Amino acid sequence: MTRGPATPARPVTIRPAREEDVPAVLAMFDSAVTWLTAQGRTGQWGTRPFTGDAKRTEQVTSWLAGGGMRIAEHDGEPAGCICVGPAHDYVTPAAEPELYVQALVTGRRHAGHGIGRALLGWAADEAARRGVRLLRVDCYAGHDGRLVAYYESCGFTRVAPFTVGEWPGMLLQRRL
Repeated sequence: MTRGPATPARPVTIRPAREEDVPAVLAMFDSAVTWLTAQGRTGQWGTRPFTGDAKRTEQVTSWLAGGGMRIAEHDGEPAGCICVGPAHDYVTPAAEPELYVQALVTGRRHAGHGIGRALLGWAADEAARRGVRLLRVDCYAGHDGRLVAYYESCGFTRVAPFTVGEWPGMLLQRRL
């Protein structure tokens, strides 16, 4: 059984990202990398922090410049980030208009509070506001497949596996 995004126990505020959010977003990725590495799950983002990495900083800055980056605040601080926009060039293009989740991360301090689900709910609402009925995302599909299972628990279904170099991915979609 799949279900849509759940509402977190404490309210989450989702707002447009600002330039001063870039360090907080990098820190969210840092905490995720540290957590994944501690579990021996290094295939998704590697073992190096995003903070201080010029390429990663440029990536987050470009999401901000694209206008589709949003920040979830929980307990008064940035807790998660989503970026929506055009699909990545390594996935098969959609045959219809879509909204694509380019990135999603939750700071580990806020894990388990429904932040990711709230951000995916915002993305579904944004797609509806734009008159789009297809929301897609891709994710790391290696190791134990837990990330794919997470998106499935949020109402997404598998479309197709793919690889970028040796990195295994899964393209998923959610009809709205």
